[in-house]
Amino acid sequence: MNSLKIIRTIFIIFLISSCASTNIKQAKEKTFFTSSGFALIYNDVDFSNGAVNRKLNNEKIITMHSTLNVNTPIKIINPENSKFIETRISKKGNYSNIFNIVLTEKIAKILELDKKNPYVEILEIKRNKKFVAKESSMFDEERRVAQSAPVDEVKMDDLSKNKIEDESNNKQNKNYFININDFYYIDSANNLIIELSKKITTKNLFVEKINDKKYRLFAGPFKNFNSLKLTYISLNNLGFDDLNIYKK
Repeated sequence: MNSLKIIRTIFIIFLISSCASTNIKQAKEKTFFTSSGFALIYNDVDFSNGAVNRKLNNEKIITMHSTLNVNTPIKIINPENSKFIETRISKKGNYSNIFNIVLTEKIAKILELDKKNPYVEILEIKRNKKFVAKESSMFDEERRVAQSAPVDEVKMDDLSKNKIEDESNNKQNKNYFININDFYYIDSANNLIIELSKKITTKNLFVEKINDKKYRLFAGPFKNFNSLKLTYISLNNLGFDDLNIYKK
C-alpha cells in the first residue's frame, strides 16, 4: 500500500509540474502589434491646433504612438515602393484615431511617402534584434544618417529590386477599405450593415467571408485618404475604436 501511495504521489506531482510548465510557456507567449493605415506626417501646426499633444523635431527620425510604449522596436513599411525603416517608438502621445502613427518629415522622406495618401504598415519586432544601417538606394543625406546611427537604433533598406514592376502593380491597387468588425455569423454582419446605413453617409458596406467561422465587415472602396476620412470619423464616433485600414 505504501508503494502505491508513493507512486500516486509522484504521478500527481508530475501532473502539477507539467501543468505549471505549460502555463509558464503560455505566459511567455506574446502577440506582436501589427497595424495598417495612414500616418500623420508631423508639422508644428499640428501641435499648435491640438492635433497632437507632443512636439517633434522634423529633422530627426522620431515616431509617436498612442498605445505602444516608448522604445518598442517597430518596422514601418511603405507598401507603394517596399521601402522600410526599423526604429523605435520615440514618444507616446495623443492624436486623432484616424491615424495609426505620427512620423517626422525625415521618415516620410526616407520612405518616399505620398503626403496625400501616407499609407504605411507597422510591425512590432522582437526585442534585442540588432538594427543594422544598410546601404540602399537612398539620398546621400539619409545614407549618412544610417551610417552614423548607433547599433540597435535604426535600419533602413530598399527592397524594390523590381521597382518598375512593383510600381505598375501598385498603381492598379489604390483602393482603401476600412475593416469595421469580424463576426461569427453572416446574419450579425448584415444586421449591422442595416443599422450603420441609418447613421453614416456611405452606403459602401459589404461582408467578406474569411473562413467558415469568420465574416468581416468592410466599408469601401475609397480612392484616397480624404474620401475615407468622413466615414472613418463617423464610425469612430459610434464607438468603433479599433479600425484598421487596408489597401487592396
